[in-house]
Amino acid sequence: VCLMQFARNVHFKIKSGKEKEFTTLFENEIIPMLRKQTGFQNELAFVNPDEAVGVSLWDNRKNAEAYQTSTYPQILAKLNPVIVGTPTVKTYDVTATTLRP
Repeated sequence: VCLMQFARNVHFKIKSGKEKEFTTLFENEIIPMLRKQTGFQNELAFVNPDEAVGVSLWDNRKNAEAYQTSTYPQILAKLNPVIVGTPTVKTYDVTATTLRP
């Protein structure tokens, strides 16, 4: 049984030379905030010198949408010094995973 039902894919444009700072912020501030969210399951973050992608897995769409309106603006505020513009958010139903709950 797949307990991870819903995914948010957030695409960030990173300011030049700020990828290390982005990673540190993500590990030290964003992940702990995510762990406190109802329904949060897992986070994968990918970074290169130009951009980052964060994929968060949730137990259902309702909890992911609650996070989007309640906590996500605070996360954007924390990342603002290291990103350019507004990140792109796409959502997906999870149809297969090898990740363990």
